[in-house]
Amino acid sequence: MRTKNPFINVADKTLILPFISLERKKKKKTQQQQLRKKMVSGSGICAKRVVVDARHHMLGRLASILAKELLNGQKVVVVRCEEICMSGGLVRQKMKYMRFLRKRMNTKPSHGPIHFRAPAKILWRTIRGMIPHKTKRGAAALARLKAYEGIPAPYDKIKRMVIPDALKVLRLQKGHKYCLLGKLSSEVGWNHYDTIKELERKRKERAQVAYERRKQLTKLRVKAEKVAEEKLGTQLEVISPIKY
Repeated sequence: MRTKNPFINVADKTLILPFISLERKKKKKTQQQQLRKKMVSGSGICAKRVVVDARHHMLGRLASILAKELLNGQKVVVVRCEEICMSGGLVRQKMKYMRFLRKRMNTKPSHGPIHFRAPAKILWRTIRGMIPHKTKRGAAALARLKAYEGIPAPYDKIKRMVIPDALKVLRLQKGHKYCLLGKLSSEVGWNHYDTIKELERKRKERAQVAYERRKQLTKLRVKAEKVAEEKLGTQLEVISPIKY
């Protein structure tokens, strides 16, 4: 069981003694139930949905960590799946995928296996392979996952997390060949790579405008506070204890 939280700090854990009285056991059980409502997984992640920015994360490492967190009850949204990294050059990865495409049912190929081309679906399938998805527990875990190419509207305003244990810059040897999942997908039949890049460019432009506006508002606020402090003078000492 993972004791390390890949997103935030590890939650404190209390020691439960085996020889405490029945009343204390009941009290401790109630406290544990209340804690479970706040903390779902053993790593101490809160029950709220976590948005993970998959840019420059290694595919296998990212999938294994997310699979464990999903099984522990964490809700996860993964964005920018087209920028996930895979070790090995593009030609090598394309050859591997072409071998995978040959795996099919001869008499009725629609029976499976299904070969996904979109980066978000490739990540979803990778995580599915690490989860007992045919059980109720596994199906419930997989239902907690959402994966997207780019950053769609609800999540572009939400704080995004990274997973250090899966970052390319920390896990892949310097100079080692790698390729982007979006580029591989476009080579094997995914037709929306250019569209996603254009949408991402527009999103970044909007975000830059919003950032500059926030910067200007912050400067104006600081300036207004200084003017107010000069005007208030001695009255500021009276107001400061109530945090006006």
